Amino acid sequence: MFNALQERLDAVFDRFRGSKTLTEEQVGEGLREIRLALLEADVNFKVVKTFVGRIRERAIGAEVSEALNPGQQIIKIVNEELVTILGEQSAPLDLGSASPAVIMMAGLQGAGKTTASGKLAKLLKSKGRQPLLVACDLQRPAAVKQLKVLGERIDVPVYAPKLEGDPVEVAQNAIAEAKRLNCGVVIVDTAGRTNVDEEMMQQAADIKAAVNPVETLFVIDAMIGQEAVNVAKAFQEAVDFTGVILSKLDGDARGGAALSVAEVTGRPIKFASVGEKLDEFEAFHPDRMAGRILGMGDVLTLIEKAEEVYEEGQREEQAEKLMKGEFTLEDFLNQLQSVKQMGPIGKLLEMIPGMGKAMKDAQAEVDEDDLKRIEAIIQSMTLEERRNPKILNGKRKKRVAKGCGRSSQEINELLRSYEEMRKMMKNLGPMLGGMGMGGGGGGGMLGQAKAARQLQKAMAGGGEGDLMEQLAAMNAGDPMSGMPGMGGPSGGGGGPRRNKKVPKRKKKKRR
Repeated sequence: MFNALQERLDAVFDRFRGSKTLTEEQVGEGLREIRLALLEADVNFKVVKTFVGRIRERAIGAEVSEALNPGQQIIKIVNEELVTILGEQSAPLDLGSASPAVIMMAGLQGAGKTTASGKLAKLLKSKGRQPLLVACDLQRPAAVKQLKVLGERIDVPVYAPKLEGDPVEVAQNAIAEAKRLNCGVVIVDTAGRTNVDEEMMQQAADIKAAVNPVETLFVIDAMIGQEAVNVAKAFQEAVDFTGVILSKLDGDARGGAALSVAEVTGRPIKFASVGEKLDEFEAFHPDRMAGRILGMGDVLTLIEKAEEVYEEGQREEQAEKLMKGEFTLEDFLNQLQSVKQMGPIGKLLEMIPGMGKAMKDAQAEVDEDDLKRIEAIIQSMTLEERRNPKILNGKRKKRVAKGCGRSSQEINELLRSYEEMRKMMKNLGPMLGGMGMGGGGGGGMLGQAKAARQLQKAMAGGGEGDLMEQLAAMNAGDPMSGMPGMGGPSGGGGGPRRNKKVPKRKKKKRR
C-alpha cells in the first residue's frame, strides 16, 4: 500500500545524502517534497501540516546529532514523527476481568467489519480464549450468512437467532448465550451504511448501551483516503470507540487513512488486516509500520512469524545444520514449507532491513509457483535421496523428473543451486555464529527470543545501540552495505558467487 509514498520519501532522502551540513534551505526544499508526498498519499491536510511543522522544528533545531550525516538525521526524525502520528505506542486489546468480555465492532458498510470479526475471533482462539460471534447486522441478511460461514471455518460458535428485527435484543440475548456456552469473549458484529447517517449511529449507540462493551473497535477501510477523518470523527462522537482496526492494508491505494485516523481521533490503531486469509491479521505497532513505510523493514514481526512456525528445538537444530553445511534437501523441504506458512515471499523480504529498495526488482521476479515446483521435485525423491543428493544418478533423476512432471535439466539446476547454497552457508557459518545468528547457544537465525528482546530495546532507543540510527545509516548509503556478507555492487561479497571466492583467495595467500 505504501509503495508510492516510500518511493517519494526515498527521493527526498536522496537529496540530503552526500551533503556535509543540514541547511535551513535544504530542509525547506525537502519538507515541501514530503508535504506533497503525504498529500498525494491522501493523508489529511491538517495532519500533514502538523507533521511537517514538527519535522522542521527538529531538523533546524539544536537536537541534530553530529554523529549522523544529513541524510541519516532526516530519516531518523521522519521515522520518529511517523511513529508519533501512527499512535506512538502499541495498544493491546484490554478485555479486563468481565466474563464474558464484550467487543463491539462498528464501521461503515463495506469496511470489512464482518471479516474483521472472524479474524479477531480466530486470533483470540489461538491465544486460548473462547469467543462467540454475534450477528447484529440485520440490515444486510448476507452479513448473517457470512458470519456463520466464517464461524464454521474457524470452529467458533455464532449466535444468529434471526435475519431481521431488533439487533439490540439480539445483542442482549447473546450475553446469556455466551454464559451457556462458557464463552469468555463476545464479538458483536453491527450494521453499517454506505454513508454516515443518524439511524445507523443511533442503533450503534443503543447496542453499546445494552451490552456495555469493554472494547468498541472502529473498523475502517485503509483505502478510504481523506474521508477517513470525517467518518472516524462521526463514529467517535456517536459511540466513542476505544480502538481502530485498519482493514485492507494489503490494497494498492495510497494509505492516507492509516496516517490520519490515530492522530485525528486520539484513539490507537489496535489491529491491521494485511490480507484476505483469516490468519492475515496482526496487532498494530506504530514503530514497525513506520519502518515499513521508510523501507527499513520490520524485523520483530519477521521474528514473531518465524517463532509461530518453528519450535525452539527445531530452530536450533536447523540453524546448526545450516551453519555447518550439513543441510540436506529434506531439511530444505521442511524450511520451504515453514516459510510458506509465514506468508508470501515478497512480504517477508519487505520486512528485512535495507532490503526495501535493493529487493524491489527481486520481489517482482519472485514466483510462488517456482517454490511449488521445487517442492514437487524434492517430494518426488526418496528419503535416502533427499538426505544424500549425491546418489542421484541419471537413472534416478529420470525417475524423479517423471514423478513431478519436470525435466531432468530442472532437477540438475535445483541440485546445483542447493550445492552452492550449502557451500556458501558453510563458509559464512563461523561469521554468522559469532554474531549470534547461528545454532547452538545463538538459538537460530530468526527465532531466538533473546534477539527479539534486544531488537525491541534498540527500537525503543537504546543510546549507542539505537537500531533506528543504524538502519538510517544503512539506508543513507548502499542499503546492502549494512548487511553481513552483503557488500553490494561495489563492496564485494554481494552474493553467493562472491562469498564462494573468498576462501580461495585466502588459501592462495597462505601458500
